[in-house]
Amino acid sequence: MLILVAVSVGLFFAMNIGASGAAASMGISYGAGVIKNHKIALLLCGIAVFLGAWLGGGEVVKTIGSGIVPKHTFTTAIALIVLASAALSLFLANYFGIPLSTSEVTVGSVIGAGIVYQSVYAAKLIWIFMFWLLTPIAAFFIAIAVSALINLKVVQSLMKAPKAARILGVLVIFMGLFEAFSAGMNNVANAVGPLVGAGLISTHNGILWGGLFVSLGAFFLGRKVLETNGKKITDLKLEEGCIISGTGAGIVTAASIFGIPVPLTQITTSSIIGLGFAKYGKEVLKKDIVIKLLAVWIVSPVLSMVLSFTLIQLIVEKNVYPIIVIIGVLISVFGIKFLMRKPAEPGTVLLSKEH
Repeated sequence: MLILVAVSVGLFFAMNIGASGAAASMGISYGAGVIKNHKIALLLCGIAVFLGAWLGGGEVVKTIGSGIVPKHTFTTAIALIVLASAALSLFLANYFGIPLSTSEVTVGSVIGAGIVYQSVYAAKLIWIFMFWLLTPIAAFFIAIAVSALINLKVVQSLMKAPKAARILGVLVIFMGLFEAFSAGMNNVANAVGPLVGAGLISTHNGILWGGLFVSLGAFFLGRKVLETNGKKITDLKLEEGCIISGTGAGIVTAASIFGIPVPLTQITTSSIIGLGFAKYGKEVLKKDIVIKLLAVWIVSPVLSMVLSFTLIQLIVEKNVYPIIVIIGVLISVFGIKFLMRKPAEPGTVLLSKEH
């Protein structure tokens, strides 16, 4: 029974991965107006993601299943808790329409399990963190550089050719499919890696079923994130979309070959923000949607780690003491936040600063 629940949670997580990955793949084509119907954009995304998972998702599965913590860490119960913690974090992000890296929430959950049993491979984790930090930054500055290149007179004259728009339209769709393919290679492992690590499913079957449910999630749950990434951050031209999708797909495909889970959604979103920065300056960084994106990127892996750690301590280890500490920390944080916001009542004597 527990095995069935764990597999079901993994497939539910896969559907949410599809919903989040929709923005990171076909959001450019949709935002640029090449594909006007969101259902067609999501259908193409689903097909390409499935093919990417099926043909090239094995290496990242190995990393999630046995590269961050030892394989023996994943019992059926641990795999279930890790997936549930990651899935809950991602589901909340999808509900609010925020593009979120599934790699971050999954790795965060795995780390939570590793902390409980003091079995985290620190060297591998540092390597992954370096990719998380550097790839979005690189995408941001590449987008700025490409924007400057596009504005050159020679390039602008080529863009005015009669067939340029049609060629660019086809190219941006192709690049979007390439990016969706790379998402399948990298992100499906987040849903099936813990199951494979626990020996509940083979790598081949995990990738096959995980890829299928990611595709279903992209089609049925991906519209909010598609709208966010495609239209709410900045307007996109066809030539800009080609570079953004091509850059993201190239980085993620290369990382997947070496088994590194990377934040595809962050890479794509950072590229879009970079273009907005090149056009409008720092004002684009003040948009509410961008601020919300940055906040979720920071909080989500920590949230999934804390959830995983807490549930394992409570359910598996029957240890309530760490839970008491976490609750105490939360009460302190929210208490301080409340006191800082609460206005002083009339007649209240405020302490003056020391001279």
